[in-house]
Amino acid sequence: MNRTAGTNGGAGAGAHARAGSGRQIRISGGGYTAEIASVGATLRSLSHRDRPLTATFGADEVRPAALGTGLLPWPNRIAGGAYEFAGRSEQLPITEPERGNAIHGLASWLDWDVVGVAADRVELATRIAAQPGYPHSLEAMARFRLGAGGLRWSITTTNVGSAPAPYGVATHPYLRLPTGRADQWRLRVPAHEVLDVDEDTKLPRRLHPVAEFADGVFDFTSARPIGPQRIDHAMTGIEAEGGTTGVELFGPDAADSGVSLSWDPEALPWVQIFTADVPDHPELDRRAVAVEAMTCPPDAFNSGTDLLVLDPGETHEATWTIAAIGEAS
Repeated sequence: MNRTAGTNGGAGAGAHARAGSGRQIRISGGGYTAEIASVGATLRSLSHRDRPLTATFGADEVRPAALGTGLLPWPNRIAGGAYEFAGRSEQLPITEPERGNAIHGLASWLDWDVVGVAADRVELATRIAAQPGYPHSLEAMARFRLGAGGLRWSITTTNVGSAPAPYGVATHPYLRLPTGRADQWRLRVPAHEVLDVDEDTKLPRRLHPVAEFADGVFDFTSARPIGPQRIDHAMTGIEAEGGTTGVELFGPDAADSGVSLSWDPEALPWVQIFTADVPDHPELDRRAVAVEAMTCPPDAFNSGTDLLVLDPGETHEATWTIAAIGEAS
């Protein structure tokens, strides 16, 4: 892999071109093609043999709805942006003003450095500086690699500060099929518990068995149509097979091809499913399903549930894989 300081290059695989979403890196391998944008170390698009697997946006657009970015040092929401850690009260900027929360961490609008490129892979790096509300210093590396098994996407983070730091991580890809909308697609989520949320704030209230809560509308343990159901909920109690699990999205017929996101549920015991109910973005609205495998649930900085604490010098790594399913794979 070539190492680079992130300077602009020529056309072709591994080339860099400046755009509103930062440097653009196109990689290919195993029949897959991905476009990575440096702002937010964002997966801007992924396809397999010209079949789109994820939603996309234009290189010069402002990225909508956290599409394809990494979520760190926390995924999802922190109530009021306020929390206590190590005996100190902290206040983060409110980045979801309509609900009064801090959402999706501090790295998604940083312009990450492109530090390594090859035809089938790219590495980007950034530093989250200690700041009001999060007085901790982190260094992070995002790696994207394509092969016959799909896109392997990892985020590695090290606490380079002098005190323990609260931490959580996820990614925010929107899986999609070539035609139709979420209402017609079939979804499988191997999770047996779901967090009830306050409809105004989208903050968690209680954990319920999916088979019992709300007449089972969040029970996708077997693939079934999404229908008109609006989903923006975190789930856990995830089944694993051979150390991995996966969410799968298919067309309306049993023979339809699909797309999956898989991960290690021991490392990432939560998954947020979002049916892209974003009418302000009609090109995305219910035309994809966000699948966010997470280390912790929403508001973990307050609840402490599955919250990670990185000691000085400690490193954490999480990995996700997106792959095509079916005859086109």
